[in-house]
Amino acid sequence: MPTITQHLFDVVVVGAGGAGLRAALGLSESSAKVAVLSKVLPTRSHTVSAQGGINAALGNGEEDSWHWHMYDTVKGSDYLGDQDAIEYMCRAAPRLVLELEHLGVPFSRNEDGTVYQRPFGGQSKKLGEGGQAARTCAAADRTGHAVLHTLYQQNLRVGTTFFNEFQALELIRDDEGTVLGVLAWDIVNGGYHLFQGKATVIATGGAGRLFRTSTNAHINTGDGMALALNAGLQLEDMEFFQFHPTGIAGVGILISEAVRGEGGYLVNGEGERFMSRYAPHVLDLASRDVVARAIATEVAQGRGIGGGDRVHLKVDHLDPEVIKSRLPGIRELSIKFAGVDPIKAPIPVYPSAHYTMGGIPTNRFGEVVEGDMSGEKVVPGFYAIGECACVSVHGANRLGGNSLLDIVVFGRACANKVLEQLAGQRYHKPLPEGAGEAGVAKIEALLARVGREGPSTAELRTKMQTIMDRYCGVFRTDAVLAQGEQALAALAQEVAASAPGFAGRPFNTALTEHIELLGMMELARAVAASARARTESRGAHFRQDYPERDDAHFQKHTLARLDGGGIAIDYKPVRTQPLTVETFAPKPRVY
Repeated sequence: MPTITQHLFDVVVVGAGGAGLRAALGLSESSAKVAVLSKVLPTRSHTVSAQGGINAALGNGEEDSWHWHMYDTVKGSDYLGDQDAIEYMCRAAPRLVLELEHLGVPFSRNEDGTVYQRPFGGQSKKLGEGGQAARTCAAADRTGHAVLHTLYQQNLRVGTTFFNEFQALELIRDDEGTVLGVLAWDIVNGGYHLFQGKATVIATGGAGRLFRTSTNAHINTGDGMALALNAGLQLEDMEFFQFHPTGIAGVGILISEAVRGEGGYLVNGEGERFMSRYAPHVLDLASRDVVARAIATEVAQGRGIGGGDRVHLKVDHLDPEVIKSRLPGIRELSIKFAGVDPIKAPIPVYPSAHYTMGGIPTNRFGEVVEGDMSGEKVVPGFYAIGECACVSVHGANRLGGNSLLDIVVFGRACANKVLEQLAGQRYHKPLPEGAGEAGVAKIEALLARVGREGPSTAELRTKMQTIMDRYCGVFRTDAVLAQGEQALAALAQEVAASAPGFAGRPFNTALTEHIELLGMMELARAVAASARARTESRGAHFRQDYPERDDAHFQKHTLARLDGGGIAIDYKPVRTQPLTVETFAPKPRVY
């Protein structure tokens, strides 16, 4: 058995995006000894790609309220979001955005010096009445970049310990189910490390690379969700995968909702502003699921540009100085990847896999929970935050601008809860005998199989992504999902018998990519099984054979776990009771 190097910390944080860094900052500045593991340099984490902004009811320039923000979020979630967590997030938003400003985030400014806010999809005034709100606080179109770099710098200031280019392999649990840390692989040197903590926080981001056409970076492979699933835990609402309406056609790279917030609009191949058919009140600033389905419908009915699979996003009618000052990154992406300068011509766009609404089930304190319709319990020592978690503030559909808010609100809430745990736990719990050995044996078996004939990791990954694109896309039916499940089950057997392409240990990216693929295969099957079990349409999950929302039977969260060679499905209630205000009862969702 190879050597396992052991490390002892108060808290182990896996993932160095905005959620992990905000949690680590809160812990380190309170003198906790914190290790942050990241498979890339922290400033390459995917938070850096968040463009448009972060929502908060600051009311700069016009009246706004956290209560109106809460209503929009509940409505945007298609009434599947947990209203206690949504209230908590929206109430905290103004204070935490100002905290980011004080930490050093260089927000764009209004002429009076206040933080600039732009309209985003699904935002309204006066509990849904009175037009479009401007609630999204922006640092030009590079808000995530500004937030991530600021939080990283602040963590360096307070002495957080970083282990860069480490890949988590396995959660360490004792017989009571307490999570005691993680086994990780040192990507640079090759070798095993066991990070033991009184608390373990998973903040590894989303799983957009389950799909071939995605706005996500190649690192977004759902590692933390796979860790939880392989530890015997549940994943929540995995059928709800957001397709961003405006990815660059044929490429998938994100063109932010900020473009439409600044006055851009969509046209089809007939030159028609078609959103009036789908969202007559707010047009191009409807929620993302509505706009994505509208674009897909226009293309399916032969009204794509040149009859193809794209529509145009026009901003060439705007003042060029507005584009240069407020959308400089978008302009650069369009020129590089679409060959179009948006000052002069429209951008070709089509929906692209973007955001995982589901994930590891948690409460609003970041504690991981297990449950069913009879209730839920906390998993001791285990926390999850950010896109890998499902708290659930996004429900069936996330509003633009709420993802950056999610990571800072619940990153902070998680840090506070962990500090409470540390105050009552002076010593580490002992590790179980043979801790980490099962994970080591699994990797050694993979390396021992190198050289066998068969498809490569890249070929298998492409096959999985193609299946997900074809069978788990914007529109779904039972027949299509059943074919997807069968294809994924067959592919899972191929993947289980496959091997990495290289047996070396230092910087063996063939190994790390294969580890990612093993996790993604299980997540893909969880998505397909969850989607087939939900026989209704809600938010981003649209069933053509069940086109209506069914609150009587499906206003509940889906739970998926590994069960032998398949996926077992269960459910738990939506938390419909807010903390201090009246419940927003389900009603038809019209924009």
